[in-house]
Amino acid sequence: MAEVIELLKRLVSIPSVNPALDPAGAGETELARFVQGWCAGRGLETHWLEPTPGRPSVVAVARGRGGGRPLMLYAHLDTVGVEGMSEPFGPRVEGGFLYGRGACDMKAGLAAGLRALEFAARSGLAGDVLLAAVSDEEHGSIGMESVLERFRADAAILTEPSSLELCLAHRGFAVYEFRIEGRASHTSQPHLGANAVTALGRLLGAIERLDERLRSQTPHPLLGHGSAQAVLASGGGELFTTPSAARLSYERRTLPGETPSQLARELDGLLEAARAGDGGIGVRWRELIRREPFETGADSQIARTVAGAAAQLRGEAPRVVGAPYWMESALLAEAGIPAVVYGPTPHGIHAADERVSTDEVLHLEALLRRCAAEFCA
Repeated sequence: MAEVIELLKRLVSIPSVNPALDPAGAGETELARFVQGWCAGRGLETHWLEPTPGRPSVVAVARGRGGGRPLMLYAHLDTVGVEGMSEPFGPRVEGGFLYGRGACDMKAGLAAGLRALEFAARSGLAGDVLLAAVSDEEHGSIGMESVLERFRADAAILTEPSSLELCLAHRGFAVYEFRIEGRASHTSQPHLGANAVTALGRLLGAIERLDERLRSQTPHPLLGHGSAQAVLASGGGELFTTPSAARLSYERRTLPGETPSQLARELDGLLEAARAGDGGIGVRWRELIRREPFETGADSQIARTVAGAAAQLRGEAPRVVGAPYWMESALLAEAGIPAVVYGPTPHGIHAADERVSTDEVLHLEALLRRCAAEFCA
């Protein structure tokens, strides 16, 4: 069996469930140690990053001879949980697929990246090739943020699952929490109270109208429309008492080109709707998390390099797509590093039957080698 598949089996056999998602999760330490040891055993330079105890990342570097462009390959070490899986860390190959937690998301990309790094070290390229194997992608991105504090490159390739399509854009998101404060009264005397649930209803209606406006705008060529959604709502305490409090969690999916000032104006409109016509209502909000959208031009050097390598290997250029969900390519772009996403088909991603095509893993290794050889020549 091909070396990259044997390596992938070894990676899958090491549990690395993100403990922020599952408190019983093993975390990334054992897998990070394996990656560091594998790289060191092949003469590669390694760096251990652990800004949060027990959540390490590893950056391995194949140093070039000088004068070339540095390229970063990216994979995350952590996986989601294993509920419903009988043997999540017992990888098996069957029918052209390798099964196991993390097989596709994204230890296939990690295995291909490690093998490409080993190739780069033997090839005498001018530019450095780096592999960032990061922790905590599935939750808070503490690993990628620590990598970007110390390392830079002229471009990056993320081998997240993309169905062998060239992903050049994805949406961002922001999550907000609203707390509505009313005034309690007996429901037989509603004029003495201020109904927080009624205000919640106005807020829900305003979010629905905002979503309709977003969907009426000219769509992004790769991402379509942004969206506004209410995702969690609660209010009131008991019958026969005018509700004095309500709460709402609100999610806004954003597009490249949408600005913080635009989001601020939208929030002002939502607050105005919630308070409308009732002086006894107070509304407070806070931003829980925000991640920026991402876009790389199809004419960028890294996009042309990956598209060209894929076309040479498969006989046709990959389809250019966008993703509706967020990835850490956005953090790379914020750091000034142009990035693209190209990886295997997401069979059973986050599900009990997670698997990856072994042919696609072989293809991915070959593609990363070609890209390194061209970009870093």
